[in-house]
Amino acid sequence: MVLASLLFASIAALLHVYIFTMESLTWTRPATWKRFGVASQNDAETTRPLAYNQGFYNLFLAVGAFVGIVMVAVGRPMIGWTLVFSCCGSMLLAALVLAASGRKYLRPAAIQGTTPLIAVVLGLLAVGLG
Repeated sequence: MVLASLLFASIAALLHVYIFTMESLTWTRPATWKRFGVASQNDAETTRPLAYNQGFYNLFLAVGAFVGIVMVAVGRPMIGWTLVFSCCGSMLLAALVLAASGRKYLRPAAIQGTTPLIAVVLGLLAVGLG
């Protein structure tokens, strides 16, 4: 159960690194801004500072999850699970906020929130809280 939880936490973190890359590094490329439903290059330029900032939120959640995974792996479970639950829980809650933003966001919210949800549920079962 521990290994499965940490695997899903890793996948969630990797996804959030990918989201960081799109939001903070490639936002003004047409392939990226179109994926996010931005209407034009001009709109992408206008929203660039917001996307840049949001991308770093995703990166920090990913880094926290990765550090938590490493801490569990090296025998520091209290620190590790705290980070995994906090970061994956935040990813999950952000996905719920995205889903609540409108029907057109249900698919991206599901993509963003499924792996952290599984990580949290399996993690709770693994540490005996589920």
